[in-house]
Amino acid sequence: MTDLAFRSAGQLAAAVAAKEVSSVELLDHYLARVEQLDPKVNAIVARDEEGARAAALEADRTVSRGEPLGRLHGVPVTIKDSLEVAGMRTTGGSTRWGEHVSTSDAESVARLKNEGAIVFGKSNMPPDARDWQTYNEVYGTTNNPWDPTRGPGGSSGGSAAALAAGLTGLELGGDSAGSIRVPAHFCGVYGLRTSFGIVPRYGSVSGHAPGTLADFDMAVLGPLGRHADDLDLGLDILAGADHDRAPAWRLELPAARSSTLRSFRVAAWLDDPFCPVDSELVAIMQATLEAVRAEGAVVVEGKGPVGLEETMALYEPLLMAQSGLVESDESYAGLVDFAAAEGAAGGFASDLTVSFREWHALDERRQHSRRRWSEFFRDVDVLLCPVTPTAAFPHDQRPDPTWSVRTLQVDGADRPYRDMLTWMAPSAVNHLPAAVAPVGTTRDGLPVGIQVIAPYLHDRTAVQFVRCLAKVIGGFRRPPGF
Repeated sequence: MTDLAFRSAGQLAAAVAAKEVSSVELLDHYLARVEQLDPKVNAIVARDEEGARAAALEADRTVSRGEPLGRLHGVPVTIKDSLEVAGMRTTGGSTRWGEHVSTSDAESVARLKNEGAIVFGKSNMPPDARDWQTYNEVYGTTNNPWDPTRGPGGSSGGSAAALAAGLTGLELGGDSAGSIRVPAHFCGVYGLRTSFGIVPRYGSVSGHAPGTLADFDMAVLGPLGRHADDLDLGLDILAGADHDRAPAWRLELPAARSSTLRSFRVAAWLDDPFCPVDSELVAIMQATLEAVRAEGAVVVEGKGPVGLEETMALYEPLLMAQSGLVESDESYAGLVDFAAAEGAAGGFASDLTVSFREWHALDERRQHSRRRWSEFFRDVDVLLCPVTPTAAFPHDQRPDPTWSVRTLQVDGADRPYRDMLTWMAPSAVNHLPAAVAPVGTTRDGLPVGIQVIAPYLHDRTAVQFVRCLAKVIGGFRRPPGF
């Protein structure tokens, strides 16, 4: 049964359908692993065992009756605590909503359930999804399964940690500043930041009150899993028009641009003086690149069409403008002040709002950036780049409202904590899909992921590339002790 816990979500659904294992048995197995192993990780912070067991029993009855089955039929899954699940506590990691119990499912959660998923728990996250570490006053600290002295990333840190530890079959997270990609990299699992706008976000409690209807620029939802196939399956289920547009809109994402590594046109941007990457990570990514070359792919090394400095000068103020919609708190006001003090693109006031004229000017610049990326992807299919400058770093819970106290260690030198934003920016600000795949480990045994950016709406291209990559260099490895 232990090996069963680490199968892909599709394989688990197939096992239930074939009566190799019942949904109830699978649920019991994951719950037993949570009881035994999660105390040293603290990834799954709320559970609905009664509701999950009733759903699993019904799933098994459906199999016995020979009725049509969904693509996740009977598979136990967990959901990031920023997403509403009916009947469960949904806090967004914040004491502001700490007692909120959801009365309905987020639209994305409903799509998983409609395909037969059994939601049995919620995974931990930082307050209001605003950190690359995962700890809060509601549920405490989540540890990295590879090294409990280090964090699992954020904000979907509990999601990635639960997957790496074999505590759940699939996870659903969100990403506007790396919240899917960083945890996938730090914990050695797969994650997909979807193209902006293709997965409905209604039901997200992430820095704003439950029930909020307004969408948030650059924020997306996407799947995390232990296998590249999980990203493909999650994308199929989650992507589509929201309920207001569904009467008229249909989404037909294009097929992957290639089916084999050999025929992919690959660009690689593995380091940059503006945001240096630790040399050990660069070496691991370079070895990955050589494996891709050995398969016959055309690989061109160099920068993307818009440099990191220019991208950050656009990304930071747009991120702050988005965040001005959020209820003020001391730490967030400090972050906005910090961005303004850095002169981020432009001189908007260091409060929690920007004028529409200012936002529109930023968005016009963003559209020109998007056009340059679109032209870049005429000649290449994917861009490979780092996820962050480092592997998972030690817990650092010092209060740091302006990101001026915490630092990152890159080749033994201190770098600003805000460097965690930089390699996240090209995908986020330009609304591009980006998959993260595990590609190796450091000398200290910490996972290293690589980011695969594809053209807008070409999510399947990014997913197919990481699927092909796994066949060449291997994919997920379980952490020692799990």
